[in-house]
Parts: sequence; structure tokens; C-alpha cells
Amino acid sequence: MAKFEMDTEFIAKLAKLLEDTHLGEIELADGDRRIRVARPAVNVTAAPMAMAAPMAAAPIAAAPAAAGGGDAAAHPGAVKSPMVGTAYLAPEPGKPNFVAIGDKVAAGQTLLIIEAMKTFNPIKAPKAGTVSQILVENGGPVEFGEPLMVVE
Repeated sequence: MAKFEMDTEFIAKLAKLLEDTHLGEIELADGDRRIRVARPAVNVTAAPMAMAAPMAAAPIAAAPAAAGGGDAAAHPGAVKSPMVGTAYLAPEPGKPNFVAIGDKVAAGQTLLIIEAMKTFNPIKAPKAGTVSQILVENGGPVEFGEPLMVVE
């Protein structure tokens, strides 16, 4: 097996990218070689969770769509959660949601954010289209692979 050479400058760039984008980790693979750069986990206490409660109490325009979400996972336009966490439809309390049902979105546009281990991860549209369903509640828990929205 060939020796794996470390490019510390490249690793530093990946670490900077983590910091700038507020992602939890980045993993790259090239053949048999893999590199994973992750931010340290932060212990969650009860106090920060109490601060999130007012956000969950905000009016939820997506609640009716959530009831019909059973077969949404099979929909070709389903945007699924890449992680376990808490979904937020707006960038912060009191701000408008990133998107609403009927909105046209561009590929790469932020649809919502998922908080996981005190890191806010933007969930972006995988393709351009129209948001036809919002399947999660603001401030609600999400599981890995759970359908979040449908973009047609």
C-alpha cells in the first residue's frame, strides 16, 4: 500500500471551511484514501434547550402538509435529513421562513437548518424547483433519512 501523504495546508483549508459554514464535519474520499475533519462535540445542557422553546411556539405554516408526509419519502423530489437534530424553518426567531409552500427555489438554496450538537447545518435544495410540501415543524425533532420537504 502506498504511503498516505498529509497535505496540512489542505487540511487547514478544510478546517477553515468547517468554521465558515458552521458544518459539523467534512469527509472526502479519493480511491482508498479518506480524510475526515470534524469539529469537537459540545455537551448540551438544559439551559440552551430552554432558549429554543419560544422558536418552537412560532406559528407553523407547514403543519397541514406534515399530516400527509407518509409517502413523501418515496417521492423523487424528497429532501431527506442527513442527520439527527432539530429542524428550524427560519434563520432565527422572529425572522421569515427560508421557504414556503409554492416558492420556487434554486439548486443550493437554503431550505431550512438543522441544529445538531450546537451546530446549525444548512439544508440546501438539491435541485431547482418548487416547494410542494413542508413535512417538518419549526423546532421539531428530525431523524436521519426523514423527509423534510418535497421540491418538484
